[in-house]
Amino acid sequence: MMEAVEVIHCRGHENVLGLHKSTFEITKESELSPQGDCIIGVSADKGAADLSHEFRELMAKDGARLTAVFSAGGVEVTVTSDGGSGISLTHPTDLVWRRSSFVCPRTIGIYSDATAALLPRELIEVLKTGAEMTVTLKVEAE
Repeated sequence: MMEAVEVIHCRGHENVLGLHKSTFEITKESELSPQGDCIIGVSADKGAADLSHEFRELMAKDGARLTAVFSAGGVEVTVTSDGGSGISLTHPTDLVWRRSSFVCPRTIGIYSDATAALLPRELIEVLKTGAEMTVTLKVEAE
């Protein structure tokens, strides 16, 4: 089993709603409108294309398993997702976790066990204050 770890720093925003039923996202963009109800973190220091070659290669393997730990204001949430052969991680600014199998350059994980709407409200409330968030990503694959 091979593994790679990435750490991303971002922050919340007053417009974090966490209402989307099939995805959630962090982005390097600094602004967030209320329409972005899947976005939970802004001003990220990495987008998909900034992740290491090793990490991106492992995520693109069928059977890859992603564990993402989101920590902000004393609240910690773990989300697990699958990787797969269609995952390219080439988008310059965004990382999207999906409940479905849909893959595009922004997709970091599919079949995620959480969506924006399912994330604990304690995390969403902390992020609405603009709190700093650390996202620790660990991928494991054969």
